[in-house]
Amino acid sequence: MTAAARDELSALLAEIAACRVCADSLPLGPRPVLQAGADARVLIIGQAPGIRVHQSGVPWDDASGKRLRAWMGVDEAVFYDPQQVALMPTGFCYPGKGASGDLPPRPECAPLWHDRLLALLPRVDTTLIIGRYAMARYLDAANLTEAARRWRDYAPERWPLPHPSPRNRHWPRANPWFEAEVLPALQRRIAATLAGR
Repeated sequence: MTAAARDELSALLAEIAACRVCADSLPLGPRPVLQAGADARVLIIGQAPGIRVHQSGVPWDDASGKRLRAWMGVDEAVFYDPQQVALMPTGFCYPGKGASGDLPPRPECAPLWHDRLLALLPRVDTTLIIGRYAMARYLDAANLTEAARRWRDYAPERWPLPHPSPRNRHWPRANPWFEAEVLPALQRRIAATLAGR
């Protein structure tokens, strides 16, 4: 990537950090949380930051992130290196609490920023698409379980995954093929991608 393109990515990240488009709809105010580097090879498209991530400003800085890193077979040093892993939620800010968990990502965010950001991540060749909101946008998949079950249809470039929240313990138990088949294949792909193969 050229120096000009790197500067363009830095400028875009600064623009996102200053975003106030849906400030009136966010109970704790805007605090966009994401990570991107021009040389990133792995992209993780999640849902939206939870309250702990909103407070720390660090993506996936919670039990879900710990579980996701275990699924990927990477440590924090790799995961938080923006030149290796880009982290782009469907909504960049904490949307607030709903009746049964956090509210959905704000609908303004992805259409406003994602295409511009993706255009500046040309080296990404493995994308993890996590949770139903990300799947609805990037896989046109209404059913998370069915999309995850059909992982071979998307791999090796795209990997539909359930959310790794510890509250989501039931789903892996109900779908044992996920840990038996998907995670070993995903870990091999992540290792090969990060090694430049």
